[in-house]
Amino acid sequence: MKAVGARLPRYDGLGHVTGRTQFVDDVRVGRTLWVKALRSPHHHAAITSMETSKAEKLKGVHAIVTCADVPKNVYGHLEALGVPADEPLLADGEVRYKGQPIAAVAAESEEAARAAVEAIEISFEEREPLFDIRKALDGEAPQIHQWGNVYPHYGPYNHRRVRKGDIEWAFENADAIVEGVYRPQAIEQMPMETQVALAVPEASGRLTIYSCTQAMYFSMGVVAAHLQVPLNKLKFIGGTVGGGFGGKVDTAADTVCALLALKSRRPVKWRWTREEEFLASSTRAPWHIEIADAVTNDGWILGRRMLTLHDSGAYSRFSPYGVTKHAFHHTGAYTIPNLRFDGFVVYTNRVPTTAMRGFGVTSVSFAVETHLTRVAHAIGMDPWQLRLKNANRIGDTSGNGVAMKDPSTVPVTLAAAERVGVELPAEFRQMTPEPRSGDLLPEHLREQQRLNGEDS
Repeated sequence: MKAVGARLPRYDGLGHVTGRTQFVDDVRVGRTLWVKALRSPHHHAAITSMETSKAEKLKGVHAIVTCADVPKNVYGHLEALGVPADEPLLADGEVRYKGQPIAAVAAESEEAARAAVEAIEISFEEREPLFDIRKALDGEAPQIHQWGNVYPHYGPYNHRRVRKGDIEWAFENADAIVEGVYRPQAIEQMPMETQVALAVPEASGRLTIYSCTQAMYFSMGVVAAHLQVPLNKLKFIGGTVGGGFGGKVDTAADTVCALLALKSRRPVKWRWTREEEFLASSTRAPWHIEIADAVTNDGWILGRRMLTLHDSGAYSRFSPYGVTKHAFHHTGAYTIPNLRFDGFVVYTNRVPTTAMRGFGVTSVSFAVETHLTRVAHAIGMDPWQLRLKNANRIGDTSGNGVAMKDPSTVPVTLAAAERVGVELPAEFRQMTPEPRSGDLLPEHLREQQRLNGEDS
């Protein structure tokens, strides 16, 4: 317990600031080949022809892989959790975002690999792209995904739904309806080390992969699935992630390196350039979030309607999971008895999006907290008092019917107010997270409570 509350140096801090930390790109293995990828120059297009024979004959080129070389080209990162696969490792017949990998070359040098990429003969038939998630469901919008422009696999629905209480009653009995639209945008994770992998064929027949993944066994499973080999044929070596924040769960370079290493029988390294990192790696997803709150003049939130559109980019990846988390947290840290939530995963011709710091939660938290301040201003109430009044308490239920056992909203809000010098009336300073009673348990909150171990 000596470490609790103590100012201790990071165990890896000295190596970071002195430049002595070893990253994946610092690993050196003899006879390593270098990888470059042929990436799509178009946002949306059919691949009408491709010929690699000229590139294969160039000096220094040892292997070229296309979709035909991948034992299982289409595999979903969340396939084991019931999210169907939709994204090819290497493009097959079409491209859906600018920068999508189509083929990869392993050569003696980066220059030779680049020359081989340029020598690949390929032609496209461009298609109309879609970039605005708000237009994806329009009848005239270009269809860019085999499932349509919306992910359809939420049980019997094509979106994640939450229903609680009587939303019509809430809006009929409200003194005010406060609406807002919020659009958190894409953010690049900007890792110190770009996506890098090094694959080394061993004499034993195993493949050793040095990876910058932030999810070691997860990435091992993805590579094994693409290669259609058992896990014991792979050995993953991690270490310094080089900055991930969610962006290094995509297994962006590992499988391509593995394919080229097996084909060339040489160690293979793929180091993304900073330009590739910005243009072709996953970002935090943009969202379109619409909130309408039914409120009373004295500050009770009776109900909430919410519609969210999540920009998945060209393929699903982790987006269905992100919207599910988003749905769980769409009420924020507050108790709202009547809810109607609809969250859609929408496809566009952007780079597929991924996790970043609180995937699915951070964006909705921004929207909810911004909206609560808007509600407070609309009814002329102090924003701190509005939050404390509606804060989760023991026995309150979430939008999904889960009973709160130890909510921290009240003490955290009070501590924040004190820290920034906000003077609250005594009745608010004395609030606790204990079960609601008295004035804090109005009639509209009684039915939603689950106390003393009641089933939720």
